[in-house]
Amino acid sequence: MNINMTPIKNDNVDTLRDISIETFRDTFGEYNSEADMQNYFDTAYNVDELKKEINDQNSNFKFVFCDHKLAGYLKLNIGDSQSELKVKDALEVERIYIKKEFKRKGLGTFLINYAMEQAKKNGLSNVWLGVWENNEAAIHFYKRMGFREFDDHVFQLGNDQQRDLLFKKTVR
Repeated sequence: MNINMTPIKNDNVDTLRDISIETFRDTFGEYNSEADMQNYFDTAYNVDELKKEINDQNSNFKFVFCDHKLAGYLKLNIGDSQSELKVKDALEVERIYIKKEFKRKGLGTFLINYAMEQAKKNGLSNVWLGVWENNEAAIHFYKRMGFREFDDHVFQLGNDQQRDLLFKKTVR
């Protein structure tokens, strides 16, 4: 299995939008109303918002490919671009979005290891992320990767307030 990454640029914004919607819907669609999902897609994944995020100097977007097929993407944030500043001296893994057919092929581990390398390269001491409290597969994965729960926050999806658990791991 060949895994590689490429930077996401402005001319990839339509592909980024499509894969964001596909992977988010696959993971959370059955738990949320279509209206709440569509509201989220229209705000979080509109072209202007995604271009703004792509061009943010403190964010790092990468497509991940498995055997030359687009499998998902990663979004990392540092500094003021983090969605919350609850962890000092840290890098945030804001999104690891993997297409359904590529799950359980080692991509999550590959991307977390990349995030840890980026934190180390930037002289940061921690990597943190948020995960929906009912996403048991992701929670299990992050715990297995050495992350520990330290807090929580509200994630607004349309009209629905949901609870995300926050996890962090110290960079060694």
